[in-house]
Amino acid sequence: MKQYNQYINGQFVKSSSTTIIEVINPCTEEVISTIPTGSVEDANLALEAANEAQPAWEALPAIKRASFLHKMATVIRENRIFLAETLATEQAKVIGLAQIEIDVTADYFDYYAAWARRIEGEIIQSDNEKEHIFLHKAPIGVAVGICPWNFPFFVMARKVAASLITGNTCVLKPSSEAPNTIMEFADFIKDIGLPNGVLNFVCGSGRIIGNALSKSPITGIVSLTGSVSAGQQIITASAENITKVSLELGGKAPAIVCADANMELAVNSIVSSKVIFSGQVCNCAERAYVEESIYDEFVEKLTKKISEVVIEDALTGTNADMSSLVSKSQLDKITEMVDFAKKEGAEVLIGGKRPEKFEKGFYYEPTILTNCKQDMDIIQEEVFGPVLPVMKFSSLDEAIALSNDCQFGLTSSVFSENYNNIMRATTGLHFGETYVNREHFEAIQGFHAGWKKSGIGGADGKHGMEEYLQTKVVYAKYY
Repeated sequence: MKQYNQYINGQFVKSSSTTIIEVINPCTEEVISTIPTGSVEDANLALEAANEAQPAWEALPAIKRASFLHKMATVIRENRIFLAETLATEQAKVIGLAQIEIDVTADYFDYYAAWARRIEGEIIQSDNEKEHIFLHKAPIGVAVGICPWNFPFFVMARKVAASLITGNTCVLKPSSEAPNTIMEFADFIKDIGLPNGVLNFVCGSGRIIGNALSKSPITGIVSLTGSVSAGQQIITASAENITKVSLELGGKAPAIVCADANMELAVNSIVSSKVIFSGQVCNCAERAYVEESIYDEFVEKLTKKISEVVIEDALTGTNADMSSLVSKSQLDKITEMVDFAKKEGAEVLIGGKRPEKFEKGFYYEPTILTNCKQDMDIIQEEVFGPVLPVMKFSSLDEAIALSNDCQFGLTSSVFSENYNNIMRATTGLHFGETYVNREHFEAIQGFHAGWKKSGIGGADGKHGMEEYLQTKVVYAKYY
């Protein structure tokens, strides 16, 4: 069993806290590693190391900073199978999807390295004679990244790559439920020549480590991917120093299926986005609105497709579509939400329980609920599991209104072969992303950002990089 330590200032060091957190394989319920609980002292040491290293890192030409991102991509590819197996074991992500996450993470470092020569300012026309106005882009300083457990390795890259290429140094906190892959990565990069203090990894609870990192006057920006409540805590902790925050929080993505949709495409896309990582994805389809004239046929096809989903151990299941949920608490939450929906009148067409074939593990069958009403919790609150409530609508305007009737605004989708329907929906939906006739999943060159309680700021692409930059305007008078 592995025992991980903090990675601070270029070396692994023991935490000042003597207590540990056990990391569990969700499929077997076995303890597979331990991490430090972490202390405020650990957080402060990491921040001080990052702060000391930042001026020299900023002074390094961006193209030289990029060389280290390329090295990170290389070590990931050199260890891609080991990292995928580590990821599958610690969080029950089926091995095929785990391998995709590892490979895309390597691509992500290379992608942001390519921005080294494209971080640009502006020259603005002055109203005065013999004067130029220069707008410069500058790093914020020390960036703090707080990672979730659902895509821990990829989201780590989201926070590390963008912060380092722009001249910031970084302190990153992995999720306590899925820290192993990130900590193995820390071990791989210790020998790539990265200056000490530029990148630090501190383990522990959000309540202690996350709070200490967010409230420190050293921190220039906090980037969190997590729940709404976690985001609210980060805002509170960062308020004293007016620290910038970038938050990706919850989602409750609607999928609108119009009568003129390609039904097979819609069914396959929605099921794909619902069972990916057992529905534990912020942007996956969380509710479906289906035009009433095709509702019965659609639900029949959806149920059949869900019945074909293969559930197996994440690491050993060769044909698995999905696996266990990440934890018992996640299983309990989803069970309670489905049971409550049933009490409110929802009907379970398929699923709604633990699979009988597993003696251990936090498994839950993919589930379809009908007879749902808009004010039910199962429609309004994020499930974050393999549960899809389905409702019918009579007009596109109604479907858009139902979709927008939610506190979240991360992702959405529309399925239609009618150009006018697509334009009306993409214009009217109040979400940071809308997918048209495809599954719910973003691209690294896009911009992944939520509206309403789904977050502040965003990640990926040019605009994700600019989250880690601030502007300086120079008014230069000459004679």
